[in-house]
Amino acid sequence: GHDGAFRTLVERHMKQAYNVAYGFVSDHDDAQDVAQEAFVRVHQSIGSYRGDAVFSTWLYRIVMNLSLNKIRQRKSRSHREVELTDGMIEATPDQSGDDHETRLRLERALHELPTLQRATVILRHINGLSTKQVSGILSCSEGTVKTHLFRGLKRMRSVLSEEGY
Repeated sequence: GHDGAFRTLVERHMKQAYNVAYGFVSDHDDAQDVAQEAFVRVHQSIGSYRGDAVFSTWLYRIVMNLSLNKIRQRKSRSHREVELTDGMIEATPDQSGDDHETRLRLERALHELPTLQRATVILRHINGLSTKQVSGILSCSEGTVKTHLFRGLKRMRSVLSEEGY
């Protein structure tokens, strides 16, 4: 119920919440909307937070669910696959075109994965969360996380090799 404490939570976790959202929705505006909506929901339900899990795990679960909802909304509006608009990590002026192309290929391969595999790869490898943290966010065992991670990375390798990469 303390505004200063909530502001600190937002400042501490907003960037990571945005990054998780962007990993799913691949659109800067949608990722900002998802991250902001997540904090609105956190503010509304902070009283029900039991502390069973680390706050960030609870937050990232909210972000993931909102991101998946955003993707479903997009798909229901248009019956075609969501196109990638920007690279997950934008090319900086000193990056070669090859580096930027590599990033785009990796992003395309990532977005071809089934939802749980994509979520696991994003949370574990892109956002650097531990297997235990990912299992808390996805509400599954660490073994299940490892399985999704293994299968997801294997599929990404397959997709990339089909493209001749």
